[in-house]
Amino acid sequence: MSFTTTIKEEISRIQSSKSESIAELSGFLRNNSNYTEDTIDLITENATVLKRIYKLLKDLYDITCEFETRKGNNFSKNNLYLIMINEKVDFVLRDLSILSEEGEYLKKPQAYLIDTEEDKRGYLRGVFLARGSINDPKTSRYHLELIIDEKEEAIFLQNLLNEFYLNSKVLAREKGYMVYIKEAEKIGDFLRLIQASNAVLYYEDIRIYRDHKNMTNRLNNCEQANIDKIVETATRQIEDIEYLKENLGMELLDDKTKEVISYREKYPEASLLELSEIITYETGKPITKSGLNHRFRKIKNLTEKMKKEMNVEK
Repeated sequence: MSFTTTIKEEISRIQSSKSESIAELSGFLRNNSNYTEDTIDLITENATVLKRIYKLLKDLYDITCEFETRKGNNFSKNNLYLIMINEKVDFVLRDLSILSEEGEYLKKPQAYLIDTEEDKRGYLRGVFLARGSINDPKTSRYHLELIIDEKEEAIFLQNLLNEFYLNSKVLAREKGYMVYIKEAEKIGDFLRLIQASNAVLYYEDIRIYRDHKNMTNRLNNCEQANIDKIVETATRQIEDIEYLKENLGMELLDDKTKEVISYREKYPEASLLELSEIITYETGKPITKSGLNHRFRKIKNLTEKMKKEMNVEK
């Protein structure tokens, strides 16, 4: 069972008020129905969603629906469930803000239908049941989408989602429009909004695990990069020391430089901070990382100067 199916089955079982149920039905029918003067046809792949929509229609309008099961298309092995409404068609379409009182199609639901936060929640739940999907958080990317036929409805949904600070966007497709959210935290907020409590727990557990794993990987990468940098720095310092010893000898160097050389050769893998602590502890003479770096820079400058002079002589 897909994560989307799990969500739809969970929210199909929640209890809702009359106004919230009307908003939910409106969101579903406005985005998943074909109608004439005499009938309204609804279709879904999910039997639990089918029962949900039928119950809402029965409770709100006291109508009896007909059902039909069809085989899915070539891209889907699931059955398709068709709900046919053959009574009170005009009343249902007007009451759900699909048609105006004059019988004209409304490009977006009237304001009274989603007057409260509860009703907005219901409308979004209905749209998700009709046209929504969310990637399982175990996959490589976070993604929520609502596939919408009409541009005005897509923009309306984007604005409605963004009233809850979900940062949704609209993308035109070859057929219709996609309203989508890609931020993991915002998708979790959407699940809370439509009251998919169990899905929220699952989603957040996986998201937190992935975030922790990514953070651990980043820290490990940073640590490895630091180790590589320490080794690279120490290697260059030892190379400079060897060059000095071969071409100048130790006799002409001052005591502080000799001391640094001695400790670097003794502790070739130590960082500057570690080496400064070792020297301070063993000699009893405090030296900071910055002071130690200054001495190594002096060795480097001396080495570079000697190399230039030897190149000139050649």
